[in-house]
Amino acid sequence: MTYSRTPVRNRYLVQSLVILQRAGVALVCLGLLCAGSAVQAESATSYPSRTISIIVPFTPAGTTDILARMMAAKFAEKFNRTVVVENRPGAGGNTGSNVVAKAAPDGYTLLLGTISTHAINTSLYKNMPYDAIKDFAPITRIANVPNLLVVNKNAPYSTLAELIAWGKANPGKLTFGSSGSGTTLHLSGELFKQMTGVQMTHIPYKGSSPAVSDLIGGQISMLFDNMPTVLPQVKSGNLKGLATTAATRNRELPEIPTVSESGLTGFLVMSWFGLLAPAGTPADIIEKLNQAAVEIIKTPDVQTRILAIGSEPSPESPAQFAAFIQAETTKWADVVKKSGASVE
Repeated sequence: MTYSRTPVRNRYLVQSLVILQRAGVALVCLGLLCAGSAVQAESATSYPSRTISIIVPFTPAGTTDILARMMAAKFAEKFNRTVVVENRPGAGGNTGSNVVAKAAPDGYTLLLGTISTHAINTSLYKNMPYDAIKDFAPITRIANVPNLLVVNKNAPYSTLAELIAWGKANPGKLTFGSSGSGTTLHLSGELFKQMTGVQMTHIPYKGSSPAVSDLIGGQISMLFDNMPTVLPQVKSGNLKGLATTAATRNRELPEIPTVSESGLTGFLVMSWFGLLAPAGTPADIIEKLNQAAVEIIKTPDVQTRILAIGSEPSPESPAQFAAFIQAETTKWADVVKKSGASVE
């Protein structure tokens, strides 16, 4: 009996497979239609219905990570859903950014992007794994972070003008550190060289912390660094702040002038941070995320937290953020080209 049933079962199985194979195209089409309907239903009514991930393409504890965790906590409150932060560092931010570029465009995988991942790397890296413009849907900028030019507390110069004069009188003796080749800290120094004509040597480090330590110890001459990183060192007296790279003075250090007002008119470097989704994410999901993020950034407690680390809240529409990214990409392509910086 066991053997007599097997052929019958097999015959039914073969017949079923043939029927399914013949109907395969229709089934695939039906599946796509159903998937499309699900996306529409999700975007129109219930988003978010599950956990959202925000990818940070750098290591923990940096400005990118700080802002991502702040936004994640606020999104979780607003949407009543779990929002997790995942650190995916590597290749100057390209590794984590590429994860988001290749993710499903459903609003559940977001990127905390930066000036590096979406403006500088495009020109700096010879082989980019993603297209910073085409592969992402901008949501909003979150904050601008000016860089601060700092020197050792015992340096023989206390103003930008004195630093430039010393550098010209001692060609090649100045060294400037950075958190790595091609970062905004490095390119701030390159832009400084281009605008002043001062000869100085770039010393790249694997992160800001060792660069700051060497500056305090007198191993390097100067450093452009993100305000949140060096603000405590300036306030404690371990370093001297000569100028900020923003358009206006920083409220945390109102006594320190900008580079532009110190004589280098037009010198403006702002590290910036914003939320992006994979390209193809439904427009109504992008709009919902934008409205939520802008409301969060404009709340008094979030504004206070952003300002306290020397940053400036900068909420905007998706279209404004997209135009900003395009302008920044063009600006830094020229600086990268003139500096000669390149990464394989």
